[in-house]
Amino acid sequence: MKNLLLAAALIGATATTASAAAEKYVLDASHSQVIFSYNHLGFSTTYGMFSGFEGEIMFDQENPAASSVSVSMPVMSMFTGWEKREGHFMSEDFFGATEADMVTFTSTGIEVTGENTAKITGDLTLNDVTKSVVLDAVLNKVDTHPMAKKPWAGFDATTTVVRSDFNLGKFAPFVSDEVEVNISIEAMKAE
Repeated sequence: MKNLLLAAALIGATATTASAAAEKYVLDASHSQVIFSYNHLGFSTTYGMFSGFEGEIMFDQENPAASSVSVSMPVMSMFTGWEKREGHFMSEDFFGATEADMVTFTSTGIEVTGENTAKITGDLTLNDVTKSVVLDAVLNKVDTHPMAKKPWAGFDATTTVVRSDFNLGKFAPFVSDEVEVNISIEAMKAE
């Protein structure tokens, strides 16, 4: 459940260095989501999401391994579709969240695995714990946005987070300790 936040963090990360050819892209908050899911007692798959978050990509189209990503989102921006569940997630049983608590992801390395695929390794900070995670990423498209008339890029990524690694293991293993994270983002070239 809380691991979905990790997924949100997965969406972006900033490396300490980027090649000179890297260009800055900023996330389009209206078209970027982190969706998480987990097994609830074996009866169902429960979903939640983060949306409207901020981040940037230093994108080197000629040398993708030299790119980097950084993303941050408020923990309290989590949406599950049921207010009582969101309240429980923000309680001391899980996050004990305040308005200032953030989920962040900062890339530490990118391994190109195919023409449009890569493994993005980065530091996910969730619930005051930082762990390394690997995102399986796909570059969907780089082109001129037909309405904005500026360079645009779209990416999808997936990972699995173990929520107890982030001190969010309440009710495990009955409620799955593994949280599947799916990320889809759009980013526009910065001016």
